Amino acid sequence: METIELFERFGLAIAIGAVVGVERHWRERDEEAGQRTAGLRTFTLSGMLGGLAAFIDPAPSSPGLVLTGMFVVFSAVFALFQYREAVVSGNHSVTSVVAAMSTFALGALAVSGSQTLAAAGGVTLAAVLASRGVLHGFMRTLTWTELRSAIIFLAMAFVILPIIPVEPVGPFGGISPAGTWKLVVLLAGVSFIGYAAVKAFGPTQGELLAGAVGGLISSTGVSITNARLSRSLPTMPTLLAGALAANAVSCAKVAVLAALLAPQMAARIGPALAVTAAVMALAATVLARRQTTEHAAISPRNPFEIGAVVKMAVLLVVIAFLARAATAWLGQAGLIAVSVLSGLADVDAVTVTVTGMIGQIGTEFACIALGAAVISNTVAKSAYAFAFGTAAFGTRFAAVGALALLAGIAVFQITPAVLPLVGLTVADVAE
Repeated sequence: METIELFERFGLAIAIGAVVGVERHWRERDEEAGQRTAGLRTFTLSGMLGGLAAFIDPAPSSPGLVLTGMFVVFSAVFALFQYREAVVSGNHSVTSVVAAMSTFALGALAVSGSQTLAAAGGVTLAAVLASRGVLHGFMRTLTWTELRSAIIFLAMAFVILPIIPVEPVGPFGGISPAGTWKLVVLLAGVSFIGYAAVKAFGPTQGELLAGAVGGLISSTGVSITNARLSRSLPTMPTLLAGALAANAVSCAKVAVLAALLAPQMAARIGPALAVTAAVMALAATVLARRQTTEHAAISPRNPFEIGAVVKMAVLLVVIAFLARAATAWLGQAGLIAVSVLSGLADVDAVTVTVTGMIGQIGTEFACIALGAAVISNTVAKSAYAFAFGTAAFGTRFAAVGALALLAGIAVFQITPAVLPLVGLTVADVAE
């Protein structure tokens, strides 16, 4: 190891200790001299000591022996002094001990291992230590529902997914169980963002926020719920704003999912979906400002409930099978029919299915099929608004939905002419 590199590595080890030491010292900055077990100087020296231990350790006869011995002695001495401080102050936290051990280890890693990993570890350690208030507040508000949801998500991603077969199963090209499950995890993860947002901001922040958050999970559900409430609550403008916000977010989510699953679709249908969402969002904002009265919004369901997860998996499989079968039997018309019928209830599953078939049907027709599903979904919600809500609610919802769809269709039609202005062509997008 060259001298310059050695100085760099020791400098990193010292810097890691200093960063952690600043955070630890700041927390006890009001303590008098001699009343603090470890602060800036001690942690800085801890990082340097770890680096020294790693530097003098590499002996061919006993690799790791010196480093291990110094780590054990250092940890024992530090824990002893921390114990004596805890007895006097009555503070029984072991955080500083673990932080000191981590600083020593990261200092050793900086000298003898990956500098990038050591630097990242040091920053992460300091960030975790500095986030004490935030993390404690989070734990105080965490409910069993959120904790269970996190466990279910981890099980879905890291326990179930690895054991699911990857090879396609069934006729018409088959459906990959592992691929389907990945999409279930993706959709549930996006939906859980909305659930967490309601938890963070609370349901009393107004229908605009609650509707936007609900749109990540079920814009149809928000539309029906708000339509029903419009018959019994005098807050029709805000209820309508919430329903429109949910549908705006739903359109935006379709655009994001399409871009993630089939990036070549983003430039073709993305602008149209963005304009459709923007029209609905603008109308929702205007309506929300017309009335300040709020009611306790209904929190959206947990997207990681077992029933919801199973329902989403079954829906993806059924629609994927129907789309492939309809395409094989009836050609493009069959896929359009499936998209329209599926869009009456849900547009996420259609998005996943169409993007998965893009290699078979092409970018242009995939965008058309996805657009048909969005149109069908919006029209269906307008019908639900009339069926479950007041006449005023249904009329205004349908009017805004129609205006948004017309704007989106217009943008979709002119996009091929606009793409060359930014150096792209339809053929480029399809590649």
